[in-house]
Amino acid sequence: MRPRVMQWVNTPVLVEALLRYQQGRLPKSMKLWVEQLLEISPNQDSGILPH
Repeated sequence: MRPRVMQWVNTPVLVEALLRYQQGRLPKSMKLWVEQLLEISPNQDSGILPH
């Protein structure tokens, strides 16, 4: 297993990506990025943010 690399993430960009992730409106590459960044399982409930 390779070591994790720290990434700088712009908060407004991440929040917008999370909102779109919950709505199912992200392109596949962005969806994979969010899942990898937050260590989310693809079949996990997408209720990341409270409504």
